[in-house]
Amino acid sequence: MSFSIIITAGGIGKRMNSAVPKQFIEINGLPILMHTIKRFYDYDSSCEIILTLPVDWLIYWSEMRIKYNFQIPHQVVSGGTERYDSIKNALDHCHSEIIGVHDGVRPLVSMETIHRCLELVKKNGAVIPVLGLKESIRKMDGDVSIALERKEYFTVQTPQFFTSSILNHAYKLPFHQKITDDASLVEESGFKVSMVDGNEENIKVTTPFDLKIINLFI
Repeated sequence: MSFSIIITAGGIGKRMNSAVPKQFIEINGLPILMHTIKRFYDYDSSCEIILTLPVDWLIYWSEMRIKYNFQIPHQVVSGGTERYDSIKNALDHCHSEIIGVHDGVRPLVSMETIHRCLELVKKNGAVIPVLGLKESIRKMDGDVSIALERKEYFTVQTPQFFTSSILNHAYKLPFHQKITDDASLVEESGFKVSMVDGNEENIKVTTPFDLKIINLFI
């Protein structure tokens, strides 16, 4: 087993105006979540795939697997109240020394991005894919806007990869609202996080506009 990948799919899609959560919206014959799972299976069919889903949608997912004849092996774990809780639940089912965490609604992560992460995590222990900013950026300080140096800022993507020992150590810390992703928790636990180039099409489906972009590529 080369690595374990936890795919989180806990969203309810309020901004999508959809009858089902965004991870279940169909694109080109498959739900988004199945496209995402397939990315990692196509990269390495021996990887261990753990999927976290809200309890209320577990039966629906089972029905979807039958409907689409979805045969890729994976284990389903009940999600918790927070993303933090879902990952913590999933960690009990990971058996590899390398563990990745990926958003279920990022179906366009490239093979190259996955490879770059896996190559560096073996050396550094904690790796995230990022993109540099193209636009000028400013921040508000009271009622005054201040220009910032964009080369000092990056947008963060998933998958985020860690050694099992580092990620499990990080998840011994208690949850708090400032935890925005696994990397921030790992940093808080005392470890350095390295960065590699992500890929631009690796967007997280959040709005109907995102869905149009995903449609173009898939």
